[in-house]
Amino acid sequence: MIEGKSELKRETMEFQAEVKQLLDIVINSLYTDREIFLRELVSNAADALEKIRYKSIAGEDIAGPELPLEITVEVNGGDKTLTISDTGIGMTREELVKNLGTIAHSGSKSFLRHLAETDRKDLNLIGQFGVGFYSAFMVAKKVRVLSRSYHSGEQGCEWISDGAGSYSVGPAEGLQRGTRIILELKDDAEKFASADNIKRIIKRYSNFVPFPIILGGERINTQQAIWVRNKNEIKEEEYAGFYKFISNTYDDALYRLHFSADAPLAINALLYVPGENLERFGFGKMEPGVSLYCRKVLIQQKAEWLLPDWLRFLKGVVDSEDIPINISRETMQDSTLVARLQKVITGRFLKFLDDQAKSDPGKYGEFWNKFGIFLKEGAASDYAHSKDLAPLLRFESSRSETGELISLNNYVERMKENQNSIYFINGPTREMIEAGPYLEAFRARDLEVIYTHEPVDDFVLTRLGEYKGKKFVSADQADVELPELEDKEQHDSGGLDGQELQNLTAWIKQTLNGRVSEVRASKRLLDSPAMLINLNGGMTSSMQRLMQAVNKDMGNIYSKALEINSRHKLIKGLAALRVKDEEFAKLAVEQIYDNAVIAAGLVTDPRGMVDRMYRILERALVE
Repeated sequence: MIEGKSELKRETMEFQAEVKQLLDIVINSLYTDREIFLRELVSNAADALEKIRYKSIAGEDIAGPELPLEITVEVNGGDKTLTISDTGIGMTREELVKNLGTIAHSGSKSFLRHLAETDRKDLNLIGQFGVGFYSAFMVAKKVRVLSRSYHSGEQGCEWISDGAGSYSVGPAEGLQRGTRIILELKDDAEKFASADNIKRIIKRYSNFVPFPIILGGERINTQQAIWVRNKNEIKEEEYAGFYKFISNTYDDALYRLHFSADAPLAINALLYVPGENLERFGFGKMEPGVSLYCRKVLIQQKAEWLLPDWLRFLKGVVDSEDIPINISRETMQDSTLVARLQKVITGRFLKFLDDQAKSDPGKYGEFWNKFGIFLKEGAASDYAHSKDLAPLLRFESSRSETGELISLNNYVERMKENQNSIYFINGPTREMIEAGPYLEAFRARDLEVIYTHEPVDDFVLTRLGEYKGKKFVSADQADVELPELEDKEQHDSGGLDGQELQNLTAWIKQTLNGRVSEVRASKRLLDSPAMLINLNGGMTSSMQRLMQAVNKDMGNIYSKALEINSRHKLIKGLAALRVKDEEFAKLAVEQIYDNAVIAAGLVTDPRGMVDRMYRILERALVE
């Protein structure tokens, strides 16, 4: 692919036409963040040091065995140059030609053909061609590479190119083992000759490189990549210190998950649940907090596509050797490898939470109170993980004490024989739920009801549909099927019936003038005179409130029925009053309806109700 011979003299070699084209893609299309070049060069230097360390351990004869394994970075603002040096494995002349001609050597014709066929929409495959070195040309008008191989007796060599169409290779004297890359910076890249700027970039991308990076006599990378160490060898204070470093905070993490995996992907992950959820205090939506690394080199900070959005509260790092270090960062979200990473890491974290909930329910309750909203978000929006999230959900119920949380497993284990539904009801507080009419039928039958307090809770349960074969049913739905009461005859006796009841329900519906679709006698009410039930099949009152809050002009478009308790003295009195004083009876109907609306949590404008109450009181006091 490269013309010329490898002789110990300086030669100029022309890149072939397709190689020039590929260089143009790498320099101008592959990266949008120019800072990336430094990460690539430091990463290459670290790889060279890793190779020489292996050679040394293997007992091979190497040149310069006394040299420290380190990377040195030098800046020269006057000359506008940046130099990156390592004491790694180095290269011979032939290796310089081969390694720095990797693009040409790795089948660039087929790669360019692939780009043509896909209209250059997929640049991920560039990572397979080892082109990180060529990112240097984004900032450099000329690149010099001085290198000497670790083999004793090898001569130093120099490679020079402006990235345009050719490069030259020749001998170089006075070199020690390793490689030195000198970048003559472009006029618009002078900022990379600033020591402070270079230090910032190294700390951002290469802070965990396992070899010292020296700038101005100071080691820049001071943090250890503890996620690749055996967790049994890491002290608690190291874990705590690393969390504070990556989260830029002083609090302690609530949970920590450190794991390694070999299949289906090679992964080292260290994840933290923060001590507090700032979103609930109105600080705005959190940014993703987990960064992606490859062999301790940063691929993407706060990787947006690494985990589902509902896990954005997590902090930490994920390191996978299976991610090509030179993959296009800008199209990382399209990588199938990242999708597989997301699946594995999310699955491991959910299993971790399940284990924690079982081993320490009290601490999990603390986690739930702070971060449960994120799990609800996932259960409502992420079909792939909703079934795994369901066992982690927590609620109060009619059988739990105030503040005590139960799981869906707890509920199912306590279900009555032949009970096919999991019942729930929404209300702002436990007290308001228990003061309302919807629990009466369930109390009478000793059926447990889950209390939901946020509209999203009803979305979650409705989205799940069922749990362990038991369907979720809201207590305010019309189609609730309940077992008969043991004292059914006594329950049904003493109330209005026949034509009198039929006339009353028809009159109430007419009086309410379209506000309800149906008025009927209730089979559920015991102590309350009336209640509203939903005829929308799954649309609970809390969900309706949320939708009305989003669109205030929506109005009451949901079909409802008013159920009346034909045995209640207020309803029986209403039947008599409508005959004696229909106008006053209409005021009573309006108030009964509004009371039912309040119990359903659907009051939007109480002004009419207040005025009516004054009229009813006035009438009662005057008489």
